[in-house]
Amino acid sequence: MTLKLKPKTLAMILAGGRVDELNVLTYYRPKSAVPFGGFARVIDFPLSNLMQSGLELVAILSQFRSYSLINHIGVGAAWDMIGRHRGVSILPPSKGSGPSNWYLGSADAVYQNLDFIQYNDPQEVLILSGDHVYNMDYREIIKYHREKDADLTAAFCKVPLDKAHRFGVGEIDDEDGERGGRVLQYQEKPTRPESSWASVTVYCFRPRVLYEVLAANAREDNSYEFGRDIIPRLMKERKRVYGFKFRGYWGYTRTVEEYWQTNMDLLGDDPPIKLGEWGIRTNLEHRNIRDCQPMKAGPEAQITDSLIYNGCVVEGRVERSILFPGVHVKKGAVVKDSVLFFNNIVGPGSHLSKVISDVNVVIGSQVMIGGEAPAAEKKATLLGWNNHIPDGTVIGADCTLYPALHPEQLKPVINSGEIVR
Repeated sequence: MTLKLKPKTLAMILAGGRVDELNVLTYYRPKSAVPFGGFARVIDFPLSNLMQSGLELVAILSQFRSYSLINHIGVGAAWDMIGRHRGVSILPPSKGSGPSNWYLGSADAVYQNLDFIQYNDPQEVLILSGDHVYNMDYREIIKYHREKDADLTAAFCKVPLDKAHRFGVGEIDDEDGERGGRVLQYQEKPTRPESSWASVTVYCFRPRVLYEVLAANAREDNSYEFGRDIIPRLMKERKRVYGFKFRGYWGYTRTVEEYWQTNMDLLGDDPPIKLGEWGIRTNLEHRNIRDCQPMKAGPEAQITDSLIYNGCVVEGRVERSILFPGVHVKKGAVVKDSVLFFNNIVGPGSHLSKVISDVNVVIGSQVMIGGEAPAAEKKATLLGWNNHIPDGTVIGADCTLYPALHPEQLKPVINSGEIVR
């Protein structure tokens, strides 16, 4: 029998944000709880990475409409994080005897839970974003962090230079070649970036340095973000800040188009996201996924380059799309380049093209959504949850329907770019 030693690393997942760019997809849930890939949630990626890295002491910092996230995480059993020295703790903002507030930013969220970190007394604190899609063995960055005796080691990946202005960007020297090096300069979303190494929001901290910099940030600054405030402060103080070069796939899902594209990266003959190889785990009890019947395909069904999960019924045509459990595509219906969340119904003769539809949406018969242009030439149409689209409705590309609309709010024709709320 092997003795399970107390973990040396405490992982903290930043999972509380809404992200306005995802529009109605985050109307009732944080971004980290947005469904992804036909069966999972975005937060399943860092959780699965932690599990496979052997890091099983995890805190999740949640704030915005946490119910969906809490319900999904449960007690952490899906990721084998139950035991004497392992587990998942969800840490929402709380009112105590001292000063407290809603989390004012990612750094403030960690600062308000310093007592939790100090109680666990880790050798290092690993801070992760809960809303990125990637596969990483965190043991590699932790090993590099220890070898360099770093105060902070941050993971970076290459992005096109013309897109680097959207990220925190680091200039990294060649001290350790392909592995990484000292961060010489760091800028958060620079107007004219000079480096294409973008932060992937994976930070490995020396605890003492983390305590000190968070306290100074809370005391002296008006902004409370790791990228905007904490890393620049550490650079100014000449702390040992290193960059770890990550060269795998990294899906940034901040906008609707990025979310759609990252889902599409699951498809094709050789997709960059390989869920089977990555070993992604999810909570199969959430929405009763475990109890869904096998997918059924009718005699007239045509399915091409798609992911369709248990609980689905396909009687029409599905092309390059992702269908979550409970979706029913009826006879004569066509679904192309789309992502349909749990329990959507697509009526007979309806055509969907580049549509992202939230849960419990019923689309009537002979409905046309998304227009006829190729997917690359238009933006996705969003359908908020609990909507019923009447028979014969025509909805253009780049439209947004807010959740739970009354039937009288839906015109027979909704032109491209319209928002219905």
